[in-house]
Amino acid sequence: MTSLLDAAEQLSRDELAVLQLERLRATLRHAYENVGHYRLAFDRAGLRPEDCRSLADLARFPFTVKADLRDNYPFGMFAVNQSEVRRVHASSGTTGRPTVVGYTQRDLDTWADVVARSIRAAGGRPGHKVHVAYGYGLFTGGLGAHYGAERLGCTVIPASGGMTARQVQLIQDFRPEIIMVTPSYMLTLLDEFERQGVDPRTTSLQVGIFGAEPWTEEMRREIEERFAIDAVDIYGLSEVMGPGVAQECVETKDGLHIWEDHFYPEVVDPFSGEVLPDGAEGELVFTSLTKEAMPVIRYRTRDLTRLLPGTARVFRRMEKITGRSDDMVILRGVNLFPTQIEEIVLRTPGVAPHFQLRLTREGRMDALTVRAEARADATSAQRADAVRAIATAVKDGVGVSVAVEVVDPETLERSVGKIKRIVDLRPH
Repeated sequence: MTSLLDAAEQLSRDELAVLQLERLRATLRHAYENVGHYRLAFDRAGLRPEDCRSLADLARFPFTVKADLRDNYPFGMFAVNQSEVRRVHASSGTTGRPTVVGYTQRDLDTWADVVARSIRAAGGRPGHKVHVAYGYGLFTGGLGAHYGAERLGCTVIPASGGMTARQVQLIQDFRPEIIMVTPSYMLTLLDEFERQGVDPRTTSLQVGIFGAEPWTEEMRREIEERFAIDAVDIYGLSEVMGPGVAQECVETKDGLHIWEDHFYPEVVDPFSGEVLPDGAEGELVFTSLTKEAMPVIRYRTRDLTRLLPGTARVFRRMEKITGRSDDMVILRGVNLFPTQIEEIVLRTPGVAPHFQLRLTREGRMDALTVRAEARADATSAQRADAVRAIATAVKDGVGVSVAVEVVDPETLERSVGKIKRIVDLRPH
């Protein structure tokens, strides 16, 4: 194993802490001196970069939130001259102005390095073919995976998203060992294989690297059993870098090792902002340690997880994301996340792993309907049993009553990227 690790992966925790503090202090100076937003935020808090004398001192500095990036649209958060920026990416902007991120050449090299490290931790090796079915373009998924795979020495098949039948044909013809894609679209590919009469277990694929949305252990089992592959998690977000911030190791599959030499993690109470100890669940916060074009200081991701000691690597792990604080549904006083429903749907006979939550208002009360697709071979009796099973499991496991509909296969809208799990039909 040691021979497969790069130099940073072989540091001790003490050596890593020294490197982190050195890089953190440099990042705080870089942000303060070159980004008006950070200079103003630090001054308002009565802080200077040199006030960070230990890693624990970072907790004194103000948070960065997505609204800060939107308020400084498009390039107000950049810390270098435009002439030094080699690429920009951006969010979809479906809820307002998009968030824009920039990269220097060094940033692009760092990004390729951490994605290459991620693919290697997932079991990828030089010479493997990697089928990239993340979307290309302003979304960071496709190009992030692409350049990381090339950096590792792999052959890239840049399939992007969509054209599902063609993707199935390419996988059969080109025989890749690895696929990188969202887990929801992987299920769509699985359905297409079976629709074409091809046993997914007979493909050349050995490893699936899945990210860009939360997914559960039940979905991992579904994919691994139906595809006969190792399914591992990758984590990232464009504001911090893109894919490759953290990666699950194929030999343990016990959470994602955060590449802490480049990204410093904290977990905070979502409401108070107080830093929580390792092992406590809260909101994940990241500070970049090596970014040049757009450093981020204490960026609140809204993703909910906990930090745990390293196992396969020296770096700390984060548990699989359980949900997002802004995806939480409060239904009649009960907190509910889509991943809780997903676990129930995936273990219910007769239904496929495609579901949607519909929020409506009946009088003064909110109501939730779980819509799940039936499997193609499900009988009417099995559909009826599934309705009862899901309703009972949600009531017993989550503590709230919901309506359940089992609809025909392929009724729910598919997505080539992140699947929309919640449809809010309540009057605002």
